[in-house]
Amino acid sequence: MLARVGETLYWMSRYIERAENVARLINVNNMLMMDLPKGISTGWEPLIDIIGARTNFQENHSDFSESKALRYLLVGKDNFSSILNSIVSARESARTIRDVIPRDIWEQINTLYYYVKDNQNEGLSKRGRFAYLTKIIESSHKIFGSLDATINHDKGYNFLRFGLMVERADMTSRILDIRSASLITDEGETKPYENIQWISLLRSLSAYQMYRQEMGVRVQRSDVIEFMMHSDVFPRSIMFCLHQMKALIEPLPKSESLTQLIDETISELKSEDVRSLKNGVLHKYIDDIQIKLASVHNELAELYFLKAPVLEDVE
Repeated sequence: MLARVGETLYWMSRYIERAENVARLINVNNMLMMDLPKGISTGWEPLIDIIGARTNFQENHSDFSESKALRYLLVGKDNFSSILNSIVSARESARTIRDVIPRDIWEQINTLYYYVKDNQNEGLSKRGRFAYLTKIIESSHKIFGSLDATINHDKGYNFLRFGLMVERADMTSRILDIRSASLITDEGETKPYENIQWISLLRSLSAYQMYRQEMGVRVQRSDVIEFMMHSDVFPRSIMFCLHQMKALIEPLPKSESLTQLIDETISELKSEDVRSLKNGVLHKYIDDIQIKLASVHNELAELYFLKAPVLEDVE
């Protein structure tokens, strides 16, 4: 396999997962704002922070109003992580490897591209937004499901799944970091809005029902952080994603240094009692995890994408 093919599969899956994540974030934020009483709102600013685009956003926008934030998140040409730009990048990646992926996968990605591009106004309107975003989420799930069922589970598949897991773990860490820092609380002990917001955090990760199965009916801060960081069975937890990355990369040649780096990240994650981490300490801890994830990406690129033109046999 050519190194460029492995890299393209890796980025194609990251772009699709990124678009699905942003679509889900917007939908859940809409629901959260409807659940909170009138005059109480988290606004749209946290979503800009979650995708790491505050500086870029403020260069071209004077405030974080709903209309400006939504346009930036959905179709912003100046936002590399907007849904439209992510799907454009995924489509371009798929186009260059059409001889590697099943034809129906290319057709599904191409169809999603035209849907996102041609129905922008639906996404920007209050009435059409939910259906527009739900279509993007469902199409992304269909693409990944079709890939899993129809593509050879060889080296290319490993890179494709690895990209998905890196993007997913990174987004989970970002949502935990920003949402836990921007919770609305009152000065009383009851904190009436905090529970609603932790439920919203779980829903933004499609984790609410699985959380209740694993951790019980009650939704509270310590359990949510524990579940989303340490769960071995929920597919969007950081720990689950790291174990998947290790399983995917171990069969590849010359993977020892990357496997060791993933093991170090797993050990660091396991060693910390995340339930006890508060505010600034939690932020610093999650920041360290994000740096580790970036190092995993960089090591993967150094090993397989930047040097060798061909990925050697794995038999």
